[in-house]
Amino acid sequence: MYSSQDLREMLPLVLHSAPHVELPPGASLASVLVPVLVSSPDPRLVFTRRTDTLSRHAGEISFPGGLADQGEDPASAALREAEEELGLPPGDVELVGTLSAVHTHVSGILIVPCVGLLGKDPRFTPNAYEIADVLEFRLADLVARGAEANFEHEGSTFRTYVYDLDGQVIWGATARILWSFIELLHSHRRSGAVRPA
Repeated sequence: MYSSQDLREMLPLVLHSAPHVELPPGASLASVLVPVLVSSPDPRLVFTRRTDTLSRHAGEISFPGGLADQGEDPASAALREAEEELGLPPGDVELVGTLSAVHTHVSGILIVPCVGLLGKDPRFTPNAYEIADVLEFRLADLVARGAEANFEHEGSTFRTYVYDLDGQVIWGATARILWSFIELLHSHRRSGAVRPA
């Protein structure tokens, strides 16, 4: 499995250092922070559960993030949103690169996932309007629980990646981002991949 030291060594090699983002016609740019706690040898990832009162993605588990402001780059947007949603100071986050962007075709949003290391456990102060809960899952558990499956949501069934951690279910775009993160680690370990262009 992957230790915190493994991630510190691997992630700068395999993540995009300066992503080139091309928005599809009609799409909006968004960014999320993938917060990785490396304060102990056993790394954990941080997620939020959105409140049930939000108009979009109510009650879902996601990474902190949202739409970028006009002219705002993905890293700045991710850090701003993490501070607004979790009270996480940008100075506490060591950005190490980005994953490939994820396009949500239904909502027309291009999401750039920015990976950030947290060297100490923060004291989160979640925004009560947006965030119902802050969740932390061990990377080892996420690796073990991920699968591609048929998933039912609001009367529709579709194929997606799903992570079910004792009833805490991660799916949709967040699961796609998480899957790409884990696959990047696996690929590097198998082949010794170098940093993407």
